[in-house]
Amino acid sequence: MTTSDTVKPYKDAEASKKQQVADMFDNISGTYDFLNHFLSLGIDIIWRKKAIRSLKASNPQHLLDVATGTGDFALEAIKLLKPTKVIGVDISQGMLDVANEKIIKKGLSAQFEVRLGDSENLPFASDTFDAVTVAFGVRNFENLEMGLSEICRVLKPGGKAVILEFSKPKGFPVKQLYNFYFNRVTPFIGKVFSKDNSAYCYLPESVARFPDGEKFANILHHVGFSETVCRPQTFGICTIYIGTK
Repeated sequence: MTTSDTVKPYKDAEASKKQQVADMFDNISGTYDFLNHFLSLGIDIIWRKKAIRSLKASNPQHLLDVATGTGDFALEAIKLLKPTKVIGVDISQGMLDVANEKIIKKGLSAQFEVRLGDSENLPFASDTFDAVTVAFGVRNFENLEMGLSEICRVLKPGGKAVILEFSKPKGFPVKQLYNFYFNRVTPFIGKVFSKDNSAYCYLPESVARFPDGEKFANILHHVGFSETVCRPQTFGICTIYIGTK
């Protein structure tokens, strides 16, 4: 339960999961946004909006976006919440380069900055942020508990973590359709559009092994969150988790 390093993007490579994930996202950074929206039929945009809106009542001004990737989740937070400052952290420089292009194009350099950093060893003092967000990133942590502990540590008391992650639908026929799409269609499309064949095979494997739903909520409790909420989306394909420190 504490680690998710049993599933790695490149099975024949000896590097750690962390290094492999960084290499994988460097490789697919150029096509990542397009494939995300294409493979989810655009539903990922709705999921992101709903997740960010769950923070509206608490009006956070200082946000951290962990595994920020190309910055879409953080940019949605800026649009909907209008915080004073957002910092995005990711282990892939390739993804951060794409995020930086968006930041400059939108003129948001004063409000949004991105840094190369490790989610399991965040370079921030304890009790720093009003809220922390993560979209489709926690299943890539090498040590899940360590990454979640770090998120809890840098949150201010009463602060919220909003985590958006794929989950496994259980009802017929969604479960069967989902498994076919994720295990057959997704890797095929990923192979056609991405130069990294392994990346979109890793996606369904990492989701299959991820402790979703109540299991994940229990881990949030274990690392220090006092209150957790699970909100399944679109027949359970994705779940919004909200943890309060």
